[in-house]
Amino acid sequence: LQAEIEQLRDDLHAAERERDALAARNSALSLAVDQKDGSSALVGAKLAGIRGLVAEHIRIEPGFEAAIAAALGSLADAVLADTADSAFDALAESAAKDFGRVEVVVADGTAPAAKKVDGVRAAADVVEAPGGVLGLLAGVYVADDLDAARAAYRSIGDATFVTRQGDVLTRFVLRGGSGAKRSRVELVAERDAAATKLATVTTQIERTKFALAEKRGALETAKTGAAAALAALREYDAALAAQSEQLSRFRIQLEAAQAEWERLSSAVEVSAEAVREAEVVVEKAKSDRAAFESAPKPMLDASARDGVLAEVEAARAAELELRIQLETIRERVRAERARAESLAQQLIAEREAAEEQARLTVIRQRQVAAANQVIAALPAVLDSVDRSVSEARLRLAARESERSAQNEELATLRREEVSLRERLFAISENVHGLEMQIYEKKLHLSTLLERAGEELGLVEDVLVAEYGPEVPVPVDTRPEALEGQELEDASSASATVPFVRIEQQARLAAAERKLAQLGRVNPLALEEFDALEQRHKFLTEQLTDLTNTRKDLLTIIEEIDEKMQDIFGSAFEDTKAAFNQVFPILFPGGTGSIHLTDPENMLTTGIEVTVKPAGKKIERLSLLSGGERSLAAVALLIAIFKARPSPFYIMDEVEAALDDANLGRLLTIFEDLRQTSQLIVITHQKRTMEIADALYGVSMRADGISAVVGQRVNTEKAS
Repeated sequence: LQAEIEQLRDDLHAAERERDALAARNSALSLAVDQKDGSSALVGAKLAGIRGLVAEHIRIEPGFEAAIAAALGSLADAVLADTADSAFDALAESAAKDFGRVEVVVADGTAPAAKKVDGVRAAADVVEAPGGVLGLLAGVYVADDLDAARAAYRSIGDATFVTRQGDVLTRFVLRGGSGAKRSRVELVAERDAAATKLATVTTQIERTKFALAEKRGALETAKTGAAAALAALREYDAALAAQSEQLSRFRIQLEAAQAEWERLSSAVEVSAEAVREAEVVVEKAKSDRAAFESAPKPMLDASARDGVLAEVEAARAAELELRIQLETIRERVRAERARAESLAQQLIAEREAAEEQARLTVIRQRQVAAANQVIAALPAVLDSVDRSVSEARLRLAARESERSAQNEELATLRREEVSLRERLFAISENVHGLEMQIYEKKLHLSTLLERAGEELGLVEDVLVAEYGPEVPVPVDTRPEALEGQELEDASSASATVPFVRIEQQARLAAAERKLAQLGRVNPLALEEFDALEQRHKFLTEQLTDLTNTRKDLLTIIEEIDEKMQDIFGSAFEDTKAAFNQVFPILFPGGTGSIHLTDPENMLTTGIEVTVKPAGKKIERLSLLSGGERSLAAVALLIAIFKARPSPFYIMDEVEAALDDANLGRLLTIFEDLRQTSQLIVITHQKRTMEIADALYGVSMRADGISAVVGQRVNTEKAS
């Protein structure tokens, strides 16, 4: 079981290493698939109707990835659109945002049925993809090798044949060879395969962990069972010793019962003999009595009467004693008989017990015989056991020392294992990073080659031959270009220097900065300049007009401010004078005034009201009671009304907080004010209503509808 556990542990470690390697490979392939280009940028724009890349939406039968990648070519990296309208929108978005050159495949479509060709398979049969992609693969056949493709190529010349190695055969072009760049389709297929294998290995790891846990549980169960068996063996030995001890006790009880039975048997015999002797004595006494009674009675001799009576009394006493002895003997006989019966029953029970004990004794004797045999053989066994124990102790000591050494070695190995695992993890991470760098370099190289092919029309061999690191680099010898450079021979306009990467990178950076400073070439710059010049002229004129208008507005504002200051100053003085007239009426004996908080700045100043009722030292309006504050506010309002009269005033319950005395003073003010203006007062005070010319109220009619009721008071008084 321990060996199985070790094997499972090794398998688990191997599976974990494989899982880590597959995870690193899957991550590297995912990074390789997720390379940034125009198609990826277009997919990242998340336009409506764009599914993603073509390579992400096809499933290829294993073994045909290179063939399908060669058949699709650059379309494997194209964008997949749902409809043609979505494809047009995608092209417009790419052109608007300058994503670069992109290709869009329309997924909506129906692929024609492929013809059956001997020796090859239709490409659409090994692919699960949208209809548009299957339409691209229509007329494409996959052959196992180049010979099979050649045979089919000769039979049907208007079709496209690809091999599993990636060779492409068309009617006019044959493309193949080794060292080709891996397509995104192959990378996606390899990534999916790695992900599938990673899932399988992860599942296998979980199963192995479960099996290892089961084996460990079984090992613990076996250890527990062994301990239980050892405990049961010890219990059996203890039970056997207890049985032997109980057998000895039963044997002693049997011997004691047999001795008691013999003693009781002898006692019963003695009692029976005594009973027989008593019966003989009783019979003799009966015969003597009968003889005495049958004998003739002698004549009465009075002189011998006393002696006879004495004899009779003695005989009676003897008879009584004999009777007592007889009853005693009889009682003893009954007791002995009862005892004999009980002893007989006890004897029967003891015989049965003895028989059972004998049966058990026979069994135990057999066990004792076996034990005696074991005991007889025990010395030799003990000697052998002693020798074995001695040898085992020696071996145990040796094993203990070996175990200690092995434990130390195991601890050392475990520490080494931990360090090796750490190194393995670091190396795995390093390898993973190197693989990612390799993939990035490959992708970068392929991207550069594609850019060179698209922008410069140069292939890799021409680039290396004409622009490789061993080719001298031409240098511009113009004075403005030679600043900061030293050349041995600057007389020639086509001087060259050896290729030094650092210097050329510095030249490239300087050229890119200058190019960035120049910006893009704009062929419409003159037209835009004219338009901007006209707009600048227009805006300059508008700015001049705004400046002049601002000056005029500032002048008007200054005039208005001066006039407002004059008007406000005169209005404040009039209001102050009116307040000094009204306040003594409302507050008899009190003093009050209003003044400006900032007299120097009339436009931003505030007005502070100072009120001092009679008998109070309070000057601040905020420290007055509610009625006093209401009356002071009314005084200020009336002062404003008198300073600048208005045709009418509306007041809403201004006297609600006033008592009768203050209300009378306020009504005096109202009477004075009504001489020059009309007053509309909303009130609940009866005295206020009494001085009114007309009353208007709201009443509820019987039908529940409210109605306005008006009444002329002065007219009714006059009538």
